[in-house]
Amino acid sequence: MMSAAAARPALALLASASASLGAGRRAWARLAVSSSSAGSALPRFRGRRSVAAAAGGAVMGKAGPGAVDADAGMNAVQRRLMFEDECILVDEQDNVIGHESKYNCHLMEKIEAGHVLHRAFSVFLFNSKYELLLQQRSATKVTFPLVWTNTCCSHPLYRESELIEENCVGVRNAAQRKLFDELGIVADELPVDQFIPLGRMLYKAPSDGKWGEHELDYLLFMVRDVKLNPNPEEVADVKYMNRDQLKELLRKADAGEDGVKLSPWFRLVVDNFLMGWWDHIEQGTLQEAADMKTIHKL
Repeated sequence: MMSAAAARPALALLASASASLGAGRRAWARLAVSSSSAGSALPRFRGRRSVAAAAGGAVMGKAGPGAVDADAGMNAVQRRLMFEDECILVDEQDNVIGHESKYNCHLMEKIEAGHVLHRAFSVFLFNSKYELLLQQRSATKVTFPLVWTNTCCSHPLYRESELIEENCVGVRNAAQRKLFDELGIVADELPVDQFIPLGRMLYKAPSDGKWGEHELDYLLFMVRDVKLNPNPEEVADVKYMNRDQLKELLRKADAGEDGVKLSPWFRLVVDNFLMGWWDHIEQGTLQEAADMKTIHKL
């Protein structure tokens, strides 16, 4: 675990970045650049791998040119994210053991052959009416396109600010970053310390014959009224739903009506945790529901 002393410089940088987000954060136009011009991405932390990673070969290397050619039809934005973003590899006890491209982390052949497991997060954002914000993933997403899911689902990256483990600061930083990228919610509206980590779950789910997920997922909750500006490269639709509306969405998904599909991780949270946690939200006792010691294998 990163020490508090080591974490302070990263937290100071985060505070400075948050203060200037309104004027200085990257515009949506940045998302439209081709992968050949994506070298301006933020630098990533390149610290030494753990002993476990070095011994076990946890870092499998960048996907080669052949992989790029094989996926030439992939949307340029998604291709850039797949090959440039590096996820945090962990063991089943959530110890960091290395890093790998998002592309390799989501190939089912690598998941099945190497048991590749990466850290993730799922944000559940409620408004002051205690309605849950859902998003429908865009049609250009490589994994699980056009499925309905919770507010935001993504990965902390292998960079210093998102590797801070104390109080889940790294995962919270990643959630703040991605909520801006996907939904246009500025950092001032999502203070990092207001994300409440309620639990962790470990799951595996195929998307199609090629892609899938194998994640150790942090479940982050927040009650906050925010302004939305969804990014169409990431999000096809958004809706706030109360409990009854969510139950109707679940019914449609189960019946195959209107082409409604749900992400597997969202369904796992709904079936195992969400309604009980929703009670705590309405009662103002959400912190009492938190259990960050257990890793639920679902």
